Amino acid sequence: MIASATVVDGDGGPGYLASVGVQGGRVVTIARDPSIAEPPAVRRLDGAGLVLTPGFVDVHSHSDLSPLVEPTMPSTIRQGVTTVVVGNCGSSPWPASQAAELATWAGGDPEAMDLDLGSFGDFLARTEAAGPATHVASLIGHGALRSLAMGSERRPPTDEELGAMRRGVRDAMDQGAVGLSTGLIYVPGMHAATDEIVSLAEEAASAGGVYATHVRGEGEHVFRAVDEAIAIGRRAELPVHISHLKCESSLVWGRARDLLDRVHAGGDVTGDQYPYAAWASVLWSLLPDWAPVGSLPDLLGDPATRGRLVAAVERGEGDAFQSSVNGVGWDRIVIETTADRTCNGMSMAAIGDARGVEPVEACFQLLVEEPETTCIGHAMHEDDVRTILADPDVMVASDATSIAPDGPMAHVPVHPRTYGTFPRVLGPAVRGGVLTLEEAVRKMTSLPADRFGLSGRGRISEGSWADLVLFDRATVRDVASYDRPHALPDGIEAVIVEGTVSWRRGDETIERAGRVLRAGS
Repeated sequence: MIASATVVDGDGGPGYLASVGVQGGRVVTIARDPSIAEPPAVRRLDGAGLVLTPGFVDVHSHSDLSPLVEPTMPSTIRQGVTTVVVGNCGSSPWPASQAAELATWAGGDPEAMDLDLGSFGDFLARTEAAGPATHVASLIGHGALRSLAMGSERRPPTDEELGAMRRGVRDAMDQGAVGLSTGLIYVPGMHAATDEIVSLAEEAASAGGVYATHVRGEGEHVFRAVDEAIAIGRRAELPVHISHLKCESSLVWGRARDLLDRVHAGGDVTGDQYPYAAWASVLWSLLPDWAPVGSLPDLLGDPATRGRLVAAVERGEGDAFQSSVNGVGWDRIVIETTADRTCNGMSMAAIGDARGVEPVEACFQLLVEEPETTCIGHAMHEDDVRTILADPDVMVASDATSIAPDGPMAHVPVHPRTYGTFPRVLGPAVRGGVLTLEEAVRKMTSLPADRFGLSGRGRISEGSWADLVLFDRATVRDVASYDRPHALPDGIEAVIVEGTVSWRRGDETIERAGRVLRAGS
């Protein structure tokens, strides 16, 4: 029993005072009349002065292998997140080509882990057996399938290769995937033409899935990139979800409203956003598609090719879909982790000064030393972030990997969204007037649950699953910052996962009550 809380039920309506009874993992009573005596309960949480909402659904997580590394998932559960959707950006641990990278992001040692997951269904079974703190639903990643079928080849697939990818989507959907994802600024997704993606999206559509995409460009070419996503959805006849909507770089600052209008005009299209003005990614995402990171030593040895590569990274290449430093600046690109640990937390401009070279040359040096160097780019404008956050069809999502503040990633200057995304919206954004509390909760609960087919979740109603969060609306806030990222939020009082009190303030123990949510289950 959660007694005398202000219930914000996830549908967007005004909150109301009630006591909520839970049994067998579900909500069984919602008592609004304070004159009626509380029924007996094995455990009672006092909600007086607090807000009770559905558990938050993080639809863009990279916690694919966190349950195998740190199954208590503290950076996630302590935000009030009770469900994560993984397999984003075209990257999933099955097929296994990208499993090592995902394990590393979670702080695992790929060489010490068994990453031969067998099938998509086996991956889900391994996840469930690990006993995660949150529920886990998964997309199937196009990039993982393409890598299995044809490696990193920069060409269209053969009929046989395309057929293998289509079978991979079909098998994953049959085994519980909630949809297909792409990461079209990353190798190998960037090498795929629209027709290839439509073909695979048709398989997801036939199974009732969604198409979630990190589009080809989020800066100068973001509008063309969003148009492609819309066209894929229309041709394949399935819902489209655009990951982490943003106006990246000064070349498109001030155009958030135009971007949202484009999304709304696209039909069955939604999006998500992390409420920060900086992205985090691999440093090699700044390279053009003709310059895979593994080939850098050879490419840099030819003066003409080196000159072209410098120009592409610093200014882009005409109409080509590509991330670049244009409109951002090297002083706003900050290293998260690389082989030379002294560079962690430094801007590329500062690293260039320290090494006595231009920042672009320092960028190449870091990538040769450690191809999987990661970075944070302070590339968005706060006004655009607020405009996108206020949109009723844009969900809240972290784009982060679940880790522990005292775990193997504690030395890495991760993006603060890892610990603070959802409290940042509940606290500063709501108290600052960007959203009402009721609308903020809807964007974190029923909106994403409905979009990704998570039946019985995202709302507080009799019969719904008892994934719940209790918090203090006056004090809830994010604490993590770019300088101090491993900081847990304030104001979250308790998190309940299918009727189990997973975590409660004052108790550092996390009970692992999550499970895998398969499509159609």
